[in-house]
Amino acid sequence: MAENSEKTDSRDEVEIVLKTVGPARPSRIKVPSSIKVQDLRNLIAKDGHLPVDHLKLILRGETLHDKKNGDDVQLQLKDGDSLIVAVKPKSPVKRNDGFDDDDDDDDLKFQIPESSSWWKKRLFSFLHDKLKLPCILLMAIFSMSQKAWVFIILWFILAPIAYRLDIGPLYILGTGFSIVFLNLGQRQHGELSAYSIFNEDFRELPGTLNADRLDRDIRTGQL
Repeated sequence: MAENSEKTDSRDEVEIVLKTVGPARPSRIKVPSSIKVQDLRNLIAKDGHLPVDHLKLILRGETLHDKKNGDDVQLQLKDGDSLIVAVKPKSPVKRNDGFDDDDDDDDLKFQIPESSSWWKKRLFSFLHDKLKLPCILLMAIFSMSQKAWVFIILWFILAPIAYRLDIGPLYILGTGFSIVFLNLGQRQHGELSAYSIFNEDFRELPGTLNADRLDRDIRTGQL
């Protein structure tokens, strides 16, 4: 029984090649064929005396991450797989003038909140990892409300119908006017309006610059 278990363990282990970025020569290490990225990172860091927090692993041209959509990433390694190992430089020391020297690119990357639903996380992973959409476009996509998405989908459904009825230009113009009117907002009671038809007694808005104000400022020496 002991011999069988040892044979099973040996079959489950594979030997992979580690190519460390730098002057170090390639090395070999035996690891389980099915292993989590986090466990693999810890084994490589322990074997090569490398900082595990700054270790970057690349397999088959893809950067390995410990988690994806909140779940641990599981790898299936083969005997002879080549793994590129890179040690990221440590962050520079913060200055005393109130400015940080952290990488600006990391701050500008859009990250979906952890409290988001599972389908949003899956969609974000597909758009970010597979389609490689820029962060600005991802921010615009995930910042829109469900009502806005309903209008957008409905617009694309009705667009071919408008094209077949030869009212495409009117459809586009109507869309533009609808966007303008829907974003006008609602004026509160007693709030002044810049438009004369909505401004009773044509009362002047605070901060309005006109000829009377200029003349008054010149006479009082405030200009």
